Amino acid sequence: MSRLKVLPQYVMPKTALTNFAGRVAGAKGGAMTTRLIRWFVGKYGVNMDEAANSDIASYTSFNEFFTRPLREGVRPLAQADFICPVDGAISQFGDIDDHHIFQAKGHKFTSVELVGGDATLAAHFRHGHFANLYLSPKDYHRLHMPCDGRLTRMIYVPGKLFSVNPTTARGVPGLFARNERVVCVFESEEHGPFVMTLVGATIVGSMATVWHGVVNPPRMTRICEWHYGPDQPPVVLKKGEEMGRFLLGSTIVMLFKKGAIAFNRDWAPERSVRLGEAMGNRPR
Repeated sequence: MSRLKVLPQYVMPKTALTNFAGRVAGAKGGAMTTRLIRWFVGKYGVNMDEAANSDIASYTSFNEFFTRPLREGVRPLAQADFICPVDGAISQFGDIDDHHIFQAKGHKFTSVELVGGDATLAAHFRHGHFANLYLSPKDYHRLHMPCDGRLTRMIYVPGKLFSVNPTTARGVPGLFARNERVVCVFESEEHGPFVMTLVGATIVGSMATVWHGVVNPPRMTRICEWHYGPDQPPVVLKKGEEMGRFLLGSTIVMLFKKGAIAFNRDWAPERSVRLGEAMGNRPR
């Protein structure tokens, strides 16, 4: 049934729709922008009481509203080695089977595919751990660090622009390794290497990081890499610090090395999660 529901996505003009949505979201349309935001808040039940700025009429563009910061203190950080980096819902999480990552019943993709074909990078996560977290339209769309980390690489991987909602995840094989994505590689003194992958989707106008700014557009046709070595100012981010953002909702896929994390026992697929809650601890 899920496959039938997603069949129209194979033929719809996803890139054109995404580019159009990006232009609309970035436009400063005055009263029209305010009406659009007010409609969106009502349709999706956005909790504006948690926003640093709750005045809908004060946002000059939809993007400014969509990437709104939260009020200080509304997402306290748990006393855990790893915290949840986003508001959203758990798609799947668990152990990486050799190099296979579970997407949904009947669907897997590999860590090599996810990171753009770099087998050496993917080898760090063989038999490791993963978490796929979905951000719905109503969620806060800034992404934060699950633990302290130093950035070593960023990889832009071109791809499709399928939706990443739960229905599509059940219906499109290898979804998160097919869509456009930005792979951010970090090194933690305590936990070793880990990856945070920002997965693009239909009408996701852009993805951005705090050290680079907007990565896309332009939508490049080949894999592009940026290296952050000892000859450059280090990009070091603390647990809970902002690392990036989506302009319209999507999914983040995290990879950790074998033995790095024991996930929170309360976690389960489709469970809602909030930024700052305990994601797991290093096995003792």
